[in-house]
Amino acid sequence: MRLALPSWAGTLAAKAAAFITVMCCALAALLGVLVHVSVTNQTVGEARDLALSRLTDATTAFEAGDTLERGASVDPAGLPKSLRTLAVAGERGTMVADHRGRPTMWAAGPADGERALAVAVDYSQSARTIEALDTAILWSSALAIGATLLVGALAVTRVTRRLHATAQVARRITAGDLDARVDDPRAKDWGRPQDEVGAVAVALDSMASSLQGKLLSEQRFTADVAHELRTPLTGLHAAAELLPPGRPTELVRDRVAALRTLTEDLLEISRLDTGRERLELDAEELGALAVRVVRTAEASGASGAAGACVTTGAEVRVARDARVETDRRRLERVLGNLLANAHRHGRSPVELTVDGPVVTVRDHGDGYPEYLVTHGPQRFRTEGGAKGHGLGLTIAVGQAEVLGARLTFTNAPDGGAVATLTLPQTPPATSALPDGAA
Repeated sequence: MRLALPSWAGTLAAKAAAFITVMCCALAALLGVLVHVSVTNQTVGEARDLALSRLTDATTAFEAGDTLERGASVDPAGLPKSLRTLAVAGERGTMVADHRGRPTMWAAGPADGERALAVAVDYSQSARTIEALDTAILWSSALAIGATLLVGALAVTRVTRRLHATAQVARRITAGDLDARVDDPRAKDWGRPQDEVGAVAVALDSMASSLQGKLLSEQRFTADVAHELRTPLTGLHAAAELLPPGRPTELVRDRVAALRTLTEDLLEISRLDTGRERLELDAEELGALAVRVVRTAEASGASGAAGACVTTGAEVRVARDARVETDRRRLERVLGNLLANAHRHGRSPVELTVDGPVVTVRDHGDGYPEYLVTHGPQRFRTEGGAKGHGLGLTIAVGQAEVLGARLTFTNAPDGGAVATLTLPQTPPATSALPDGAA
């Protein structure tokens, strides 16, 4: 079973804190061991030297037949067996062992061949010194680790805060806010060394500025072309109406109508691209509005997208009606484009279902192309030689965004394209829109 870690465990701050903690613990342990070993060797060495010195004095007194000093005796009861064996064998040695409940430094040497002469030196003070040193090492290590972790966390937090700000700006740019910039103050101060976070912020701001310039140029170009085409197309349409009846005249009028529709679609897209569309909110019954959209499409004999003929009506189903605050014209535009796309590229029956604030348009054709389901509609892109310019769904998505709604495209498991429009529970705010917006 795989252990699920909390979300914060994968953050840079958590990883840096863990790394700092591990390194501090390793360093504190290494220094603690070195200090412990050094002090212990020194303390034990001093106690050993003292014990051997007293053993030398006791040996001299024993050989001279004098009285042994206190702490020196022959074969004392507490002498460790291994040390006595070493002394009987003619060697001198020392050992720390408990004697009468207290740590004792023993020094032993040969006495008369069969016995051992030993000296006991109290080792309690040295043992307490080493124990106190170990406690001090532990407390100082804990304090050092805590202080280092705190300082490191503060330093890492400053970096991660800048990274989060940069990521937030990147998400805003992805959402369409091309005016968003990081504006890292450290990146503007050329007198101080630049770090990697500042370099990323500068690169992101530069990319956003370049992207914004290119998109604005494209929007201006689209709007200018559409406006310039309007005047000659109006004249061409008037001239086509003066042509005598016949098949050639019908073809000319049909192409002129297609060009006019394309021009109007380009103008609408250019307005949507500017992001300055104004809503005209009103209370609408979704069921009645859906029926009205279908009847209008059938009566006109054309879809609201590009003038394709609607040969079969759509079936309206109201599972649960809802009253919403929305812009009726824009909502009718969205639903009209979805119906037109379903009739043009799908197969009957086409179903328009209202289920509360959710409106679904489904056909029973081959479904949406994979790129459209994954990335959404793209301008002037169609699949398999299908007719149209790929602007109907693009306009539907743009108008849905203006309404504050969410428009998604999927394919039904049993075949057919499904477009789902989810209207907001509360109408989008319009106070932030410019007063002079179209």
